[in-house]
Formats: sequence, structure tokens, C-alpha cells
Amino acid sequence: MNGIILIDKPQGFTSFDIVAKLRGMLKMRRIGHAGTLDPMATGVLPVFVGIATKACGILPDDSKAYTAGFQLGLTSDTQDITGTILATKETSGITETEINSVLSGMVGEIGQIPPMYSAVKQNGKKLYELAREGKTVERRERRVRIDSLRLTAFADGCGTIEMQCGSGTYVRTVLHDMGQTLGCGAVMTSLRRTMSNGFGIDRCVTLEQLQALCEDGRAEDALIPIGEVFAGLPVLRLDEKQTKLYRNGVRLFLSQLRKQLTGAKRYTVHGTDGFLGTAYPDGELLRAERNFFGGD
Repeated sequence: MNGIILIDKPQGFTSFDIVAKLRGMLKMRRIGHAGTLDPMATGVLPVFVGIATKACGILPDDSKAYTAGFQLGLTSDTQDITGTILATKETSGITETEINSVLSGMVGEIGQIPPMYSAVKQNGKKLYELAREGKTVERRERRVRIDSLRLTAFADGCGTIEMQCGSGTYVRTVLHDMGQTLGCGAVMTSLRRTMSNGFGIDRCVTLEQLQALCEDGRAEDALIPIGEVFAGLPVLRLDEKQTKLYRNGVRLFLSQLRKQLTGAKRYTVHGTDGFLGTAYPDGELLRAERNFFGGD
């Protein structure tokens, strides 16, 4: 069994909890996930099954989309409503215009300091481990990408934003930083991921739906072919002889594929029997990056 299962993660579960549940449902160990979600978050969690786990570190589309709720006037140690409240301030004078002005200034490539309650490692230790020990350390700023950010609702100090961004962006930190710029503080009150790595929430199944499929012996109905996650890359199509050579580990000369080359740095490779993997030009040869055939 190989492919991607898109889970609509429920609140209260870690991403690893979901992987553990799927291992039990599918009766297999080779399962991983992309794009960690905190326990309070819900929404799109791509889970990779079987040989598809080899794709986790090379996904070409790192984009994410979120809907998040916030409350002004509060600052917490976790930057969300689940943490310890550190400060409260008056927010009655804050307007939608001011919020929109702050948000518009955060679009693009920006610097972001990861929260203490995060899985980012510093000096070999995860920040949340230090936070749980009561320690706060200086964190290195990271560059993150925000493609769009807009206010969709606001009343009585509470609101909702919609955001599209690149991998590694902390939504709660975006809201925390917004609150700091406004001078009143802000915490995230809810988070739902509506898109991840090109896959939308409409393609997800719930844990209950997947369990029902497993009980009916139809778990594969939830599988998305691994090649779909690489659909945005240009394609190299091999003939029967080339397919056999490629599957046997023989590197092909680029001159044999010259008419199909686009100058791209990465390609998907399709043989006579379908999607084989990803590859890249290396001098005069085509070098395999990941192969996705021969799985269990």
C-alpha cells in the first residue's frame, strides 16, 4: 500500500498521534507526515504511506493556507489562548483599518522569531523542552514567506484572518507580532489549515471515515497516487527500453531526452508503466533523485 492519505486532523491530537492511529488502522509501520500541526489546530495533514514516505523531504510545493482566530489585548507564553496569560491591555480603540495596515506590512519575506513553545531546535534541544523547564533563550530569527494575509472578520476585540504562506511559518507568531505592533498584544484562539502542499481540505477524510474504509477493506480508496504531489514539475517520458534501463539503475544520457528538456532543475520521470520518480540533470546524465517503484 503506497500513496498519500489526506487527514482532516481533529483538535486535541498531535501529528504523531495521527500517524500512530493510521499505523493501527492500516496494520503497517512505514507511515510519515508532512507539515506538523499543533494539538489545538485542525485541518489538512498529508500522511505518506509505504514507499511514498520517501517524498517527505523533497516536496516541491511548500505552500500552506490557514484560517485563524485571534483575540486582542492578551499576551501569553505560548502565543495562543492555551498558554499562561502574561499581560492584558485595553483594545477598545483598535480599528479594522489599523489591523489591516499592520497585516499588509507583514506580506512578503519577513523575519520571524520562533516561539519558545515550538519544535525548533537550538543547540541540539527543542525549544519547547527548554520552555517546559521554565527557561527562555534568545532565538535566532528565521526568514519566512507570507504570500497573502487578510482580515476576514473583526468585532469586540476578536477576529479572524486568512493566510497563505511557506513552510515553517508560525501563524500564532504572526498574530503575536501583529498584537505587539498594535501595542495591545494578541493571542491565537483557533487554527485550521485549509491547504497543504497543493492539497485542499475538500480532499481530506476524517479518522472516522478512514476507519470505516478500513473495516470495509477499502482503505486504498483514500489513497492519492504519490506522483500527484509532484504534478507541478515538468515530465520526462521514457520509452520501453529507457524504462527498463532506468528501473535497473542505469543512468540515461540527456541527449536521449533532449527534446523533452526544459532547462528545469528537477523533473518527474514517467515510464511505460507510469510514474517512476524524480530526477535531475547532472552533467550529461539524468540522475535519479528519488525512485518510487519496487515498494511493498
